[in-house]
Amino acid sequence: MAERKPIESWLTDMDGVLIHEGVPIPGADTFIKKLRDSGKPFLVLTNNSIYTARDLQARLTRMGLEVPVENIWTSALATAKFLDDQRPGGTAYVIGEAGLTTALHDIGYVLTDHDPDYVVLGETRTYSFEAMTKAVRLINGGARFICTNPDETGPSTEGPLPATGAVAALITKATGKNPYFAGKPNPLMMRTGLNAIGAHSETSAMIGDRMDTDVLAGLEAGMETFLVLTGLTSRRDIDKYPFRPSTVVDSIADLVDRV
Repeated sequence: MAERKPIESWLTDMDGVLIHEGVPIPGADTFIKKLRDSGKPFLVLTNNSIYTARDLQARLTRMGLEVPVENIWTSALATAKFLDDQRPGGTAYVIGEAGLTTALHDIGYVLTDHDPDYVVLGETRTYSFEAMTKAVRLINGGARFICTNPDETGPSTEGPLPATGAVAALITKATGKNPYFAGKPNPLMMRTGLNAIGAHSETSAMIGDRMDTDVLAGLEAGMETFLVLTGLTSRRDIDKYPFRPSTVVDSIADLVDRV
């Protein structure tokens, strides 16, 4: 591999890298503190669109991880940025939680089920058949189909839960229309995040626990990539993919000295 420039900014996934099932991963607090002390630009990213950045800041603070709200970037924020660029002041029918509806309100979108420009599907723990039926009819009527992220399952203490990608597949089957996914692995989420902190891909690194979202997104955005083994991907899983991370480490603790 060609020699890369020194890392001047860091992007890191949240679940599986910094926290796991509501508990901080050992070394995460030290890593975040060292990032903040260094003054280097950084972002904590998540494909979960349920929570606002302020919600996530409070959640992380309770776990001892001090992350400023401006250093949190979600798939909901990436989706809102995309829609604001594509059709400023538009309208949308939304299936999702406060993280997504707040992001769309903040860019001046009107949320409606009357002839919307877009149907926007995000994460929720209460997907309703009625809402999905409404989405199908609006898309068939001409609304464009947008999803915050393609994750088919999400974690819970009881086991995997159906997530946005799985519900999107249902709507696609019913409409014949594929959605545009704004979140990882779409490099759009990485580029808009980098722009938000004034960073450049050639001097940035992405840390994640998933090959199919985190590593792929970092790779396609031109960033150095680190895979940690504290989440969904095991070492034996790596060879299943046609691409590789720049570096594999056991956990975020192994990267403290790289900051």
